[in-house]
Formats: sequence, C-alpha cells, structure tokens
Amino acid sequence: MKSTFRLYSFIFACLTFLLAQSFAYAGNYVKSPHKVFLFAYATEKNDGHNGLHFAWSQDKVNWHAIGPEHSFLKCDYGTWGGEKRMLTPTVILGADGLYHCLWSVNEEDNILAHAASKDLVHWKRQTYIPVMPNGGRVYNPEVKLVNGEYIVTWFNGDKLYTSKTTDFKKFSAAQTGNNPKSDAVQQFRINGNMEQGTVWEAEWELVDGLIRAMEVAKYRKANNSATAKSDSALFVGLKPVVAEIKINTANKKKISNLLTGVFFEDINYAADGGLYAELVQNRGFEYTTADKRGKDKNWNERTAWSGDFRIDSLKGIHANNPHFAVINNGSITNSGFDGIPVKANEKYNFSIFAKGAKCSVKLIDASGAVLAQADIKPGTSWKKYTAVLKPVKTVADARLEITTQGETAVDMVSLFPEKTFKNRKNGLRADLAQTVADIHPKFVRFPGGCVAHGNGLDNIYRWKNTVGPLEARKPMRNIWNYHQSMGLGYFEYFQFCEDIGAQPVPVLAAGVPCQNSSVGGAGQQFGIPIEHMDEYVQDVLDLIEYANGSANTPWGKVRAEAGHPKPFNLKYIGIGNEDLITDVFEERYTMIVNAVRKKYPDVTIIGTVGPFFEGADYDEGWAIADKLQLPMVDEHYYESPGWFINNQSFYDAYDRSKSKVYLGEYASWGNSLYNALAEALYLTAIERNGDVVSMASYAPMLAREGHTQWNPDLIYFNGTEVKPTVNYFVQKLYGENPGDSYVNSTAIIRETNTEAVKRIGVSTTVDAATGDVIIKLVNLLPVAVKPAISTEGITATGTATYTVLTEKPESKSGKPVTTQLAVQDAFKKELPPYSFTVIRLKTK
Repeated sequence: MKSTFRLYSFIFACLTFLLAQSFAYAGNYVKSPHKVFLFAYATEKNDGHNGLHFAWSQDKVNWHAIGPEHSFLKCDYGTWGGEKRMLTPTVILGADGLYHCLWSVNEEDNILAHAASKDLVHWKRQTYIPVMPNGGRVYNPEVKLVNGEYIVTWFNGDKLYTSKTTDFKKFSAAQTGNNPKSDAVQQFRINGNMEQGTVWEAEWELVDGLIRAMEVAKYRKANNSATAKSDSALFVGLKPVVAEIKINTANKKKISNLLTGVFFEDINYAADGGLYAELVQNRGFEYTTADKRGKDKNWNERTAWSGDFRIDSLKGIHANNPHFAVINNGSITNSGFDGIPVKANEKYNFSIFAKGAKCSVKLIDASGAVLAQADIKPGTSWKKYTAVLKPVKTVADARLEITTQGETAVDMVSLFPEKTFKNRKNGLRADLAQTVADIHPKFVRFPGGCVAHGNGLDNIYRWKNTVGPLEARKPMRNIWNYHQSMGLGYFEYFQFCEDIGAQPVPVLAAGVPCQNSSVGGAGQQFGIPIEHMDEYVQDVLDLIEYANGSANTPWGKVRAEAGHPKPFNLKYIGIGNEDLITDVFEERYTMIVNAVRKKYPDVTIIGTVGPFFEGADYDEGWAIADKLQLPMVDEHYYESPGWFINNQSFYDAYDRSKSKVYLGEYASWGNSLYNALAEALYLTAIERNGDVVSMASYAPMLAREGHTQWNPDLIYFNGTEVKPTVNYFVQKLYGENPGDSYVNSTAIIRETNTEAVKRIGVSTTVDAATGDVIIKLVNLLPVAVKPAISTEGITATGTATYTVLTEKPESKSGKPVTTQLAVQDAFKKELPPYSFTVIRLKTK
C-alpha cells in the first residue's frame, strides 16, 4: 500500500506541475505545483450528524472528496444519536500553527463550538462557548486572523454579531456590526450536492495526510469486519494447524491478581426489577413522567398499580418520598415487574407504611384466586407494619392486592422473598446474585456507567441519597429512562462485594453530567458551579469515610448503624466515566483528585479517558492522567470481533512507568460464540499485559428481557429465569482460573496464512495461592489446532483439569465441559474448531 501511495503522489505531482504551466495563474487555480485547494465542509446528509469532511481540487471546479463516508471531526455536543451535530463549520490556520474549526451545534442554542488540530486528522478537546448574551441560535460562523487576534462573526436571527478572542476560550462581549466577510467561505458542488465551507490553498503534504488517514480508516474497518460467515471464504482450503507451544516458568513476571471483575450499572432494569430482590414495582408511588423525559404520560405515580385510589402528598412519611396512596373501601393491585413470581410454601416478607382503617393484603393469581393473605390493623399515624406471606402454589405472574375497610393511606409497599442472597434483609435476588458470584469476580464496579453522572446536574448520582432507612432514601429518574428507587444503594453494593469476596470500586461523577446529557447543558459544557464544588468534593471524601471510617466518625457511624460496624476496606475509587474532556471537566476533576489524594493517599484513584480507544477524549484524558500522575485510568471500548482479533498487541507498547489501566467496559458486538471467542482471544493478550492492565470487566452485565436499552449484555433474565450468555462462560472461566504471574508462552505456528496465525491465542499463568499452572488456549479458526505443548520448570502432579467451551460459531448457547486427563494427553489433545480450552495443572 505504501508503494501505491508513493506512485499516486508522484503522478499527482506531475499532473499538478503540467496544469500549473498550462494556465495563467487565474484566481481559480493554485499558484504552486505543490499546492491544491482544500475545502472543509459538513454535509447536509444525516441532518448535520456526519461531521467534518474535506475535498481537494486543482481548479475549484473538479472536486475530489476525501472519503465521503469518513468524517475527520465529529461534534460531541448533546446526546448520542439525537444530537451531536455539526452545522456550517469554518476552518482557519491560526497564528499558533494549529487549524481551528468553529461550528454551529443546532438551530436553538447560543453555542459556538471549537476544536483545534495540527494536521486536520487528530483533534484536541472541544469547547462550547455560549456567545450570545440573551440566548438564541448561533449559525454561519466565520473567523479572520487580524494582527494576532481572531475576529469571529456569526448570525443570530437576521443580525450579525462580532466578537474577538486570542485563544477560543475567552471571547469579548458580542457586538452587532459589519461583516468582515472572508472569501474563505464558499459553496461548491461535491458529489452532486452543493456544500458550504471554507476553502484555502494547502500544501499537498497536508492533503496527502488526510488521504492516508482516510485509507487507513477504510482498511481498518474492512479488516475488522470478520464474521463466522466471512471466515469460510477467508480460510477456504485451510487444513488443521499445528501449534508448537513452549512454556518456561523461568521467564515469568508478576501481573495483577484482580484482572477479572464485574461492572454493574442500573441499565436494562438491572437494579429495580433485577438484582434488587424487591417484587413490588413503584412501591413508594414516586414514579413520574420526568423518568421518561415526558414521553410517556402513562408513566406516573400510578404505574404498576390498578384500582380505585388517589395520590396524595400532604404529610407523607418523609420529604424524600412525599407521595402515597389513599384507598377508600376498595382494593388496589400491584403487578410487580411483569408479574410477581412466587414459589409454593416459601416465605415472602411483606411490609407497608400505613395509617387509617383495617386492611388485608393478598397474593392472587391471574384468575383472582388467593395464594396467601394477611391482615393489617393500622393506627391513626404513619407506622411500618410487617407480615409473612406463604403462597400455596407456584405462580410466575402473581399480583399483590391491598383491600381496605374504610379509608387507609399506604406507602412503601414492599414484598421480598425471604431467601435473598446470603439471606440479607433488603437483599438481592438469590439466583441472579449467585450467577454473578459464580464468575469469581475480584472486584465490582458500581453504580455505573452513565448512571453515575446522570442526565444533567440535578441527576448526578448522590451516594448519600442511597443510604439509611428506605423511606428516607431519595429516588430519582434514571438516565436510561426509567426510575431508581435507591433500595439498592451504596450500603447494599458494599455488602454484596464483601459477600462475594470482591473489591468494591465505586465510581463518582467528576462534577459534570454525562456527555450524553440532554438536560442542563447539552454536551457537558456546564459543570457543578465552582462555588458549590467544595461541597461536592466533601461528598466524595465522606464516601471514603463511610466505607473506611471507624464507628466514631460521622459517616462511619452511619454505616455502623446500618448494621456494619467494621469498615468495608475501600481501596479504589473511580472519578468520572467516559467524560467529555473539556476545560470545565479538568478544572473540577483536578479539585476532586487533589482533595482525595491529600486526605486518603492510600486510596487508588482511577481516572477516565473517554468512551473509545482513540480520539480526543482518549488523548486528552491520558494527558490529564500524566499531568496528575494518576495511578490508574479507566478505558472503554465496544468493538467488532475483528477489532479484538486485530488488536491483541494493543497494550504491548504501553509505558509501564505511567498509569495502570482498568479496562472498565468492553465487549464485542454480539452474544454468539464467535463474539465470546474474540473476547477470550483478546483476554489472553490482557493477561500477557497484566503488568499494565490491572483490571477488566465486560459491560453491561445484566439485562431484563423486554426492558433493554443496550445490547449485547452478559446475563439476561426474566422474573423466574437467569440466562447466562456464552460470553458469560468466557468471563467465568477467566474468573475461575486467575493467576498472579504470567509465564512466557511462545506459540510457533508453521502456517503461511497470517490471518490464521492471529486466530490462535495462548496464555499461561501461575496461581501463587495453589501453585497451579493454568494454560488458556483459544482457537478462533474453522479447523482444529493440533498443539504440541512443551514445558520447562513445571513438574505437574496427578491429572490435568481440562475444560473446553465450543459450539458452532454463530451459536448463542454452549457451556464449558470439564474432564480429567493425563497431563501428556491434555498437552496433545486437539483444540476443536472455534473453541476455548483451559488446562489446569497441579504442581504441589
């Protein structure tokens, strides 16, 4: 490909020279054989969602689009999918040697957006400047450089405004005035469409860099598009492959013993209606149309309830839960989450806050038959009452009915199975929690994800609202468009981590909302006001005290009163999640980091470097990590199986002296065995780089069927079933077979098909606690692999534990099968096509 580019550049240079000699250097022709006209524009295609494009021309007539399907800069203002638009961009080469791009973000906001680049390919952080004093749309911006100062103009309505700046961060007050219109902004026909943008003479070297970047992007996209179907053509005629695998324990290095963990976010009904064992939906009558951003008027205080009742909020049980139901000689029924599943002869703990007349509570089936019943005799003031219900038969879709004999006010209506995980009060759904525990995660990250920093400043997840008595916790809307009761709060998260032997990794907002936010400042250009940041920083410090402080400290006392006198021994805290890296973010982030580091130097702070493995957020996030010398950063990426196949060397060149990596969210796009094996293959490289990658967690983890906002997920479930994916079993095999030392493992594959070589993965680790040697082998080929494993420094005893996960590559099912084999037989056993094999050897 390099030779093709060189030939192309040479031919073009020759044509440029000949053309330059043929014309009289009129204004519509370039004046140098080494230059062309470069046109920067945003297409009208997709209503401005398609980003910044370039085209070049010799004569301003015949234009050549540089990868019309590839954009070089996309706007990050607003929500993903719905917004993030770039309208009427203008580009100028600044006095600092950088190219500056300004654009309008939509038809409503008074925002002027800006980003800078040295090569038009790699762009720095974006800023969003509200330049109109009284609001109103900003559109058609232009910019001129005059005596080292930038004069920026734009329209608002039919008026033209002008401002000055030297750094595109601080602008002078907007003034109405004359338009110093630039000839740089013009219109040309590109691919049949009239486009408006900026044109200037550019060195061919700059244009060539754009072309090369576009070709690389196209190549990567094609190369990462591997599927099981395309494999049949890619590997046609391929015979079984022989792999000589050499393992030498004399050559090993220490790696993290926390590599496999889980990430919990309240998405896909993962908390209420999921891991949280509460069976009553909308138990506090606090659902509101705001939960759904006003798009579902049937979603309100009455959701999941039916019957004749009214909602009141005068003198409720707590200011954080003001609403309650008033029933007058009637019945109300709760349908739970797609029905209330109950099992015959098992106990269910019912509780209610009530006042007024006597009432009865029943579990009924779809026909109205009574499964269990109890009576409640409230007094004249609010009080909590409890009862135990024991159904006479198993029903998947029971309902809870409350019938009154007079007027009764009720609130915080609750039903829990007695058999929660570890039999905890206000506990977790036993089968779902056990499925998570079976991964043997070394850590649990919670509560998100985008949930942590929410949709707008008022929706930032505040941990203090999630602890204490249930009736005093403050529920709120969920960024994924439903409701969070906060019954599953920080105490329950910490307790779950302790119950399964995992390190807690809470993640708190960095003083800014989610970059997917559409409330209170789209594009996250606003943060918590600086004058309120001290209070927010104190909340972060108080969380650490809540987790680690003695019962004599203010927040340690709150934890102790909840039933946990001993500290939770918090060692890690994440600040920020996939944040848009802006000046607003950095200012607040630095305040939080410095405060935590000063008061709790032993707590490891985990930074954030955006939602992708490359781009401005990634580069700028790492720059901040370097500046602050953070011990760890949180990387995220969701990619195709082909990306994971082609990027096994991703962490090989990482600087070991800089921040360690927590791969907090990753997944290939799908729940087939092919996807799972691509992840297994990549994880062999993660183990190899376990000295720089400290932790990794698949995401998202949980999804209730019929209520998903994101796919794929690791574990699907409904009211009665838990359905682990084949991806789950890959995670489980890694979680069950960890190591704290990586043993050098070389695989010699005598195969000329280089694509086939990439599809065979090997990783060997040693578990110091048991002395076991664990060999992981991945075969992502449609043919068998014949291994020839040789070891030095390993004296295996007894038999080998041999586990294989295999199925058809497009299958979404399949479970590991474990047998015991003689060691030498295990070393020679063929690896089936599309398989993941784990060999565990006893050496003690």
